[in-house]
Amino acid sequence: YESWSIPLAVLLVVPLGVLGALLGATLRFLPNDIYFKVGLIATIGLSAKNAILIIEVAKDLVAQGMGLIEATLEAARLRFRPIVMTSLAFAFGVVPLALASGTASASQRAIGTGVLGGIIAATVLAVFLVPVFFVVVRRVFKGSERQRRLDAAHEHE
Repeated sequence: YESWSIPLAVLLVVPLGVLGALLGATLRFLPNDIYFKVGLIATIGLSAKNAILIIEVAKDLVAQGMGLIEATLEAARLRFRPIVMTSLAFAFGVVPLALASGTASASQRAIGTGVLGGIIAATVLAVFLVPVFFVVVRRVFKGSERQRRLDAAHEHE
């Protein structure tokens, strides 16, 4: 990213997925055990991937000369369908884990419920909040001298 500020905008989406996973586990009265934590890792990965999809497009549109807010809104609009389709496929894939019964089903339910809750929350909230995070982070870190030089160099390319 050539910047420390852009990954910050990506990482700000991680708590959204974690909160969704915690909510899902709490609603199903599941423990916060090692299996749940394995599900959290998958949730964090997909949450970050969704944020990267939006931020990469927004960054490219800004580099092409579009305004920050317009580029961010356009990126969110362009990436909405791929993000929702990927997240839905992933969510439907873990439903059998969340609804598992039989031998060793407790571990499967913990992973499935955590991932399902996290992906639903991260997808729904991230589509709206990642653009906000990106704009805020870009505006806050825009003031640094090094960032201005990098932006100026990219504009002249």
